[in-house]
Amino acid sequence: MLRRAIRIVVGFGMLVVGLLLSLPGVPGPGLLIALGGLAVLSEHFRWARRAVNWLRRKAAQALERVRERGRPAV
Repeated sequence: MLRRAIRIVVGFGMLVVGLLLSLPGVPGPGLLIALGGLAVLSEHFRWARRAVNWLRRKAAQALERVRERGRPAV
């Protein structure tokens, strides 16, 4: 039970710090830290799991669009 509570606190901490670091003018890998926090929280919360799955689908769609375009002609 304590381990679960620690993971939840760490996950929310990473999410908050990541969102703060992703603000304009603040240096740092904010989105990556926020995504890591979301991944930690996805083990305990359905809403976080849905968000991670949504982000994975969007990333796969973006990658597919890039592959469809192919290499630009030189």
